[in-house]
Amino acid sequence: MNLDSFQFSLGTYLAPAIDWLNANFHPFFALISTVVEAVLSGIEAALLALPPYVLIAAVVLLALVLVNIRVAILAGLALGFCLVMGLWVASMQTIALVTVAVAISVLIAFPLGILASRVKAFEAAIRPVLDIMQTVPPWVYLIPAVMIFSLGRVPAIIATIVYGIPPMLRLTTLAFNQVPKDLLELGQAIGASPRSILFKIEIPAAKPTLLVGLNQCILLSLAMVVLAGLVGAGGLGAEVTRGLTRMEMGLGLRAGLAIVAVALLLDRFSRGALQRNRTRPAG
Repeated sequence: MNLDSFQFSLGTYLAPAIDWLNANFHPFFALISTVVEAVLSGIEAALLALPPYVLIAAVVLLALVLVNIRVAILAGLALGFCLVMGLWVASMQTIALVTVAVAISVLIAFPLGILASRVKAFEAAIRPVLDIMQTVPPWVYLIPAVMIFSLGRVPAIIATIVYGIPPMLRLTTLAFNQVPKDLLELGQAIGASPRSILFKIEIPAAKPTLLVGLNQCILLSLAMVVLAGLVGAGGLGAEVTRGLTRMEMGLGLRAGLAIVAVALLLDRFSRGALQRNRTRPAG
């Protein structure tokens, strides 16, 4: 018996589907590429428009006003490290890519998470999909993205968005499921509208868990940065890839530590800025 006849290749069926999408939806994909490139280029231009020392000072001052002095010091040290290591431009490219990816991931995952917390059938339907999305190796997402959008930053950011959605969606659902029922009943008893209950009761009560989801989304997006360097996305991921291919341990180590610095900066700054209303004294 020839066992080859029992082999199954998913690519045999997916490749024609990708070709069909490219042939029939090319204008749509071209529009997505143009918009993503424009947004990324705009953010990068804004970050690189000011001299590094001026931007570092501005970020430190912003962190001091919005968060606290510890986060301000951390921001100065993180950005200063990227500058001293000679990776300023690559770091700004990475910050732009991660910022856009996380923003889009949250915009997609947050409403879906609210819907899943309210409609149990929808939650049960998407649970296996999320399991698969979090189990599949992250570099696999780059394959269809590259086939559709070619090499560059667009497939990298699309793959990063897909990889960042599941943790944010799961934790959003968990956060709203954990909102105490007595708070919801109180809001309904005083005649508050569903919109008011959502924004004034549910979201504030769910904020701690939502911040955990945001943290996971940021960290997983940064984990995709190195893989994104393999498809020409630039940034710190490209520096890590260059260090690996050239066997330059120093370059790879510097770029890797710069990614850690950017991760700490984005996590602490976003968490502190979102928590400041909760810690501000009443009155």
